[in-house]
Amino acid sequence: MELRHAILGLLSIRPLSGYDLGTAFAGSVSHFWHADRSQIYRTLERMAEQGLIETERIAQETRPDRKVHSLTASGREVLHDWLASPLDPERPKEPFLARLFFAAELDGEGWSRLLDERELAVRSELDELRRIDVVDDDLAHALRSATLRYGLAAAEAELAWIDETRTRLDAVASPGATGGGAS
Repeated sequence: MELRHAILGLLSIRPLSGYDLGTAFAGSVSHFWHADRSQIYRTLERMAEQGLIETERIAQETRPDRKVHSLTASGREVLHDWLASPLDPERPKEPFLARLFFAAELDGEGWSRLLDERELAVRSELDELRRIDVVDDDLAHALRSATLRYGLAAAEAELAWIDETRTRLDAVASPGATGGGAS
């Protein structure tokens, strides 16, 4: 998946400004896709050059003109082709898990600190996800709700895994226990 696909998807819901897209990435789709505003604006420029979106300038009295982007027929076709294509195999990168894998190299309770940091981050994400309100009143909303429920379930499962991991590591790291080695 490319960022342009996520932008095309959001613009298929309704026309949005770059700022609105940034807000959508920070809120409604943050549990499965991240993009910062500079990435969004660069991608919007390329998409306009490719004829995938059109931009309407709306004059504002006290602020710069607002640029609202919407899909062209070509953009809708690219979105449809991407949605209908076979899924690409996922090859995740999990920096937290990579650090935890090698955390035996840390002095003292380094692995515990990693788990504490991750737990705080996951709890924060869970709080944000719980604030998203989606009503299943039609197919589009039910599909969006499904991704939200996935994000909630994944965060709750990760919190349970953190608790289990902390318990297991505490038992192994207790005085007299031996550890180390890769699996």
